[in-house]
Amino acid sequence: MNDKLCPLSQAIERFVPDGASVALGLHLESMIPFAAGHEIIRQRRRDLTLVGPISDILFDQIIGAGCVRRVMAAWVGNVMMGSGYNFRRAMESGIPAPLETVDHTNFTLALALHAAALGVPFLPTHTARGSTVAARNPDIVEFRAPFTGETMHAVRAVAPDVTIVHAQRADRAGNAHVWGNLGVLTDAVHAAGRVIVLAEEIVAERVIASDPNRTVVPGFLVSAVVEAPFGAHPSPVQGCYNRDHEFYREYHDATRTREGFAAWLQEMVLGADGLPQYLQRVGRTRLDALRVRRRAQSARADFGS
Repeated sequence: MNDKLCPLSQAIERFVPDGASVALGLHLESMIPFAAGHEIIRQRRRDLTLVGPISDILFDQIIGAGCVRRVMAAWVGNVMMGSGYNFRRAMESGIPAPLETVDHTNFTLALALHAAALGVPFLPTHTARGSTVAARNPDIVEFRAPFTGETMHAVRAVAPDVTIVHAQRADRAGNAHVWGNLGVLTDAVHAAGRVIVLAEEIVAERVIASDPNRTVVPGFLVSAVVEAPFGAHPSPVQGCYNRDHEFYREYHDATRTREGFAAWLQEMVLGADGLPQYLQRVGRTRLDALRVRRRAQSARADFGS
């Protein structure tokens, strides 16, 4: 087995260089790899392109830290509260740096990643017709379809340099079990040049092999795997812990001003030497309260021959 287990700091240092395009937040509102985003901030990456449909407040944090040049997304903000103040400051005032946006709908971004996963330059679609999305996005163009002659949109493929995902469990080779809402995870993994997996736990190879249909991320696509319990906090992880709603409210209030965000960032990210110290700042009592209390086990599946 090719052992790809490494510390998070090493994974980011090796596979997320300045100027890279990075896909994050691919499960939509759940299982967002916040720990990876925080490490990107600590390592002061610059000129990144962030790719993702709904990243919740993670994109806002990375933008506010000055790491981002461009965003390819359907929406950036705080799902629970509304605005992402760092995103707004960057777009309206160029603070901390000017920000370029490439507007997508959730579905056109999903198509763009799917096209890259298939290895084709674009995919045809009827979606977004009648809207102004195509007018604001040079990667969505009208064309006359062969065979039918109808007018459609072509959505250019998006192949991220690196995709970062969170999983419930993985083995040391990077084979990962994921369940719950998958969003555009699968296509983003197959579209990317590199893949980093953060997992709640690292398990034996036989555990992954016992349920091959749940292996959503195959290890041969993975560059690094990191053990990161609670690495998706404050977003939820199916079967592990729930969403920390209050955290989103606190972030919203703390980041209304640039000075407020700077203080929050220093306390929760820059002042924390990695995920363990971040979790100490969140507090063990608070984390324990988020843990899943009522189990809902799936039915057994027999893979016998």
